[in-house]
Amino acid sequence: MAHNSVAQRCAVPWNLLSEEKPVQIPAPFDYVRASSVDNALALLDRHGAESRVVAGGHSLLPMMKLRLARPDWLIDINDLFELDYLLVDKDVLRIGAMTRHTTLLESDDIKRLFPIITDAERVIADPIVRNRGTIGGSLCQADPAEDLSTVCHVLEAMAVVRGPAGERMLSMADFHRGPYETAVAQNELLIEVRIPIRTGSSSAYEKVERRVGDWAVAAAGASVSLDSAGTISRVAVGLTAVGLDRNVTEVEAVLVGQAPTEELFTEAGRLASLACDPLADQRGPIDYKRHLADELTRRVVRAACRRAAASVSEITI
Repeated sequence: MAHNSVAQRCAVPWNLLSEEKPVQIPAPFDYVRASSVDNALALLDRHGAESRVVAGGHSLLPMMKLRLARPDWLIDINDLFELDYLLVDKDVLRIGAMTRHTTLLESDDIKRLFPIITDAERVIADPIVRNRGTIGGSLCQADPAEDLSTVCHVLEAMAVVRGPAGERMLSMADFHRGPYETAVAQNELLIEVRIPIRTGSSSAYEKVERRVGDWAVAAAGASVSLDSAGTISRVAVGLTAVGLDRNVTEVEAVLVGQAPTEELFTEAGRLASLACDPLADQRGPIDYKRHLADELTRRVVRAACRRAAASVSEITI
């Protein structure tokens, strides 16, 4: 591998086998390995709009093989260990953008504070992907079927982005502008995710997939805060892969100020089913996906309320 300002040119023939079985190979590109955040930003600025950063590469490299992405430069940021951390800082959990999925899955702080992340990490791809993939890569890919994007929306996380002009903080709604589009400029990096820690709160995530490690047919996440009387004081509900911009505001409006009951969970599921806008595809028809939105919303709201109630009980003991 080339390091820092020394780059290597990567190019291979488009077809290494027979004409009947073509091999999908990326277009030629140059490669450089960044040594620090400042170095990565300088490289992005130098090489311009046709440069891309790569960490785990599980989303970018398949797109390059299909030539859906054709960067002139790949900037490898795997040596940016300064962005690999989990830190409880008073009432905020700070997660470095290079933190791997496996680290999130195995963290005791995550299990205690944000079980929704543990739930989601258990069903993200497979151990090979989780060992290499990062939270920053997942969020910056902005795939509508990506689990951690919904999780971060539900948890009201903030994204810290750094560029030549310094740092700026963005809500998830501002960070994600649409499918495969974020507010991170070409010469900027996502460096950190900050999640507020709330007393008496908990969360949950559930996903239906065709096979282990697949993208979601549908998934749902919920974060709930209960007051001392057991009433829902704050709630956020999000859906994955069913044609909705993550949060389901119709469900949230119905839940706030109510005591958790099965009737309330049923109404939340019904409203989520009506709010989503899924497409029929190889993963299932529209009616099936609406049914999943209904059922999964019930489950995650119920689980989040149960976990939050346990958290409140621990505080009052």
